[in-house]
Amino acid sequence: MAYTLGIDIGTYETKGVLVDFEGGIVAQAARGHQMLVPQPGWAEHRPEEDWWGDFIYVCQALLRDSCVDPRDIKAVACSAIGPCMLPVDAEGTPLMNGVLYGVDGRAEAEVRELTDRIGEDVLIARCGNALTSQSVGPKILWLKRHRPELYAQTAHVLTSTSFLVQRLTGEVVIDHYTAANFAPLYDVDTQTWADDLADDILPLDKLPRLLWSGEVAGCITPAAAAETGLAPGTPVTAGTIDAAAEAFSVGVDRPGDMMMMYGSTIFIILRAAERVADPRIWYAPWLFDGEHASMAGLATSGTLTHWFRDQIARDLDPADAFQALANEAAASPPGANGLLQLPYFSGERTPIHDVHAKGALFGLNLTHTRGDMYRALIEGIAYGTRHVTDTFAELGHAPERLLAVGGGTKNALWLQATSDITGIDQVVCEKTTGASYGDAFLAALAIGGVAREDIVQWNPVAETITATPCVVYETGYRLFRRLYEQTKDIARVL
Repeated sequence: MAYTLGIDIGTYETKGVLVDFEGGIVAQAARGHQMLVPQPGWAEHRPEEDWWGDFIYVCQALLRDSCVDPRDIKAVACSAIGPCMLPVDAEGTPLMNGVLYGVDGRAEAEVRELTDRIGEDVLIARCGNALTSQSVGPKILWLKRHRPELYAQTAHVLTSTSFLVQRLTGEVVIDHYTAANFAPLYDVDTQTWADDLADDILPLDKLPRLLWSGEVAGCITPAAAAETGLAPGTPVTAGTIDAAAEAFSVGVDRPGDMMMMYGSTIFIILRAAERVADPRIWYAPWLFDGEHASMAGLATSGTLTHWFRDQIARDLDPADAFQALANEAAASPPGANGLLQLPYFSGERTPIHDVHAKGALFGLNLTHTRGDMYRALIEGIAYGTRHVTDTFAELGHAPERLLAVGGGTKNALWLQATSDITGIDQVVCEKTTGASYGDAFLAALAIGGVAREDIVQWNPVAETITATPCVVYETGYRLFRRLYEQTKDIARVL
């Protein structure tokens, strides 16, 4: 038998799968970790413990539970949250915690300064993206200014996936899809690193070597084999960001396909026939040369459900809390009896790009229940999602097919509310394992074990969530948009 292994590092959990070449899952494993918030607006992980430590734990669990001979694993691929910023020294040792993706807004001043200096039009034309909290370039500049002693020791700046691949193979690489988030240091036309827009951020030789996600970066080293249990010499792909692997896991592979990832954040990827340039959304080359993707993401989604459970539902058994809360919310009607939730608990990413945006629960009175509040939270996330899908539609890129994936697909209320509020049907595939499953497929693809179209056989469609129009939601969406506009000045000074 022959197998591939995929491991994904998420915001709160690492997941791994061992898969045969027909797409059958032989073993699964997972391990949780925390997102560190050292101060408001910051978000970090510990690279040794949360990234590499989790990888080792999950890898060893897969080998133990499956009893598969490591020599029968023909390729490995990994993905992780991104884009992150991690400076390492010449030995590859992390110099600080990994700075996370757009939920970390510490470089707001650098974003503003670089945008003023370069110009948003130039940034979009050259880099494909305006600078936001999602951009790595400003965070490297923040490192240079606020941690100069660490900047001076930096041999390379990695992202989360790059760090894993470096530990596995010794190679310092990054895929183009991830690299596009390093604006203003990545040129989307030449698909190379470039510093002519800002030569004061970082010497380009400190950035990883560029590869496509389907390319092999290197092979498992003897040192990595000793730690993980994998066989030395096993090919390892360049990897990618978790959302891209998640999209590929459900067959997002043709123009017009859109993925809706229900995870710690809502993340959306549209496979586009052409490059879409607009400051409200993000652009990147897709996983393969000559292909395009447009992305969007909320800052807090599944993270909010965890917050609500931990703060408002402490009386419930954590193991059963989400189902109990879903049952309570189901007893509340659409519109949550007049409650509106702004889900901006870590600022907001697309399409408003406002690091100062705040969460709010508006309309409370003495008749409201916890179920009303939880339903309002779910609907608030769905309203934020509609703001994104409406933006794509305004740009002439409404999805032709919407595929849902991620842990949140187990929440029927959330799925249905999202379809009803956006007005878009959603396809749910048989396997909602997510990014790690997409990694396993990409690993098989990299060594010629499968063709791209084989993902349809690996992961067929299981059900369709049909959108049901609702007048209450139309009114709620208009009020949701107004509530943000009428409170954003207050939020900025809180």
